[in-house]
Amino acid sequence: MTGRMSEANRASYMPEPLVQDGAALAVLCDRLRGEPWIALDTEFMRTKTYRAGLCLIQAATPGVIACIDPLAITDIGPLLDLLYSPNVLKIFHSARQDLEVLADIRGAPPAPVFDTQIAAALAGYDDQIGYGALVESITGHKLPKLHTRADWEARPLAPELLHYAEDDVRYLRDVYLFLAQKLETLGRREWLTEECAALTDAALYRNDPREAWRRLKQGQRLPPKVQLILRELAAWRESAAQSSNLPRSWVVADTALVEMALTTPASLEQLGGIEGISGGAARKWGDDILDAIRRGQAATPERLWDEPTRPDREEQARYQRIQARVQAVAEKQGIKPTLLATRKDIQRLIEEPPSGPLTSGWRRQLFGDELLQLRAVVSD
Repeated sequence: MTGRMSEANRASYMPEPLVQDGAALAVLCDRLRGEPWIALDTEFMRTKTYRAGLCLIQAATPGVIACIDPLAITDIGPLLDLLYSPNVLKIFHSARQDLEVLADIRGAPPAPVFDTQIAAALAGYDDQIGYGALVESITGHKLPKLHTRADWEARPLAPELLHYAEDDVRYLRDVYLFLAQKLETLGRREWLTEECAALTDAALYRNDPREAWRRLKQGQRLPPKVQLILRELAAWRESAAQSSNLPRSWVVADTALVEMALTTPASLEQLGGIEGISGGAARKWGDDILDAIRRGQAATPERLWDEPTRPDREEQARYQRIQARVQAVAEKQGIKPTLLATRKDIQRLIEEPPSGPLTSGWRRQLFGDELLQLRAVVSD
């Protein structure tokens, strides 16, 4: 397939330059219905909001390429019903953000999914290969690097911008067909199925305010009592950002959260003295912030982050043994070592009890039992 365009791409049917009303959407859905797979991409904006604003959906099958305008169509439910069908395979490149946008609308991401970036990594390409590089490698077509910072909320959308958007799915069809066949030949299709199933886990896209503290790496070195206050402040900010649909940093910056946890202001006046707390934020959320601080001060003592520790000699030896074997197996399989196991994956395997991706699934079948044996070896 390299260096040429498939028959599907030559035969593409474009019903309208841009689907902008319910009637045109119904026609498109009729054309898409019954297809076993649909290549998809989304354009969105989130610079001023907590949740991404969906601005454009691109969809393609062997005979259709279409751009759908969700800003103009009152109800895109018929299209979403189609995309959420378990009988339709959804093709994305680097799907995580696209799935997050859809999960914000429907409460969960669509499934099943075929992520061509993951598929490419399993087929021996770089594990973070971009869409343009993958398209050029497989089809021979070089995509122009234009409009990467386009304002997708602006209307009308210029013809060249629509063409750019179409290309995000036009060549995705050939990329999918090529990689699907290659993974079948390599016997790795089940590997991809497992990886993409993890990507469509609804829990991955839930931003639980009670877990928001995990984003604040600065808290790791704080005293346990301060960590508890920071946890409550992070939970408050996450809830405030969600309810107001504002970026977290627009509510209160990370540095201000840490400063409040350290200084524990007890009044609105003291709160106003914290750098990074605007007068508007203090007026709007001041009482809630003070309540969060008090909850943290009253919380049952515990350390949220584990204290940083240095691995002992035996742990270092175990890590090096396992890392060397990961490197050797990756080289034999023709894939990147980080695809088999990251540093964190190896550390989780070494811990007691062992956990992580190396203890289950295709990685366990490939060499996980061997790694567990290496883990048990005691150095002289």
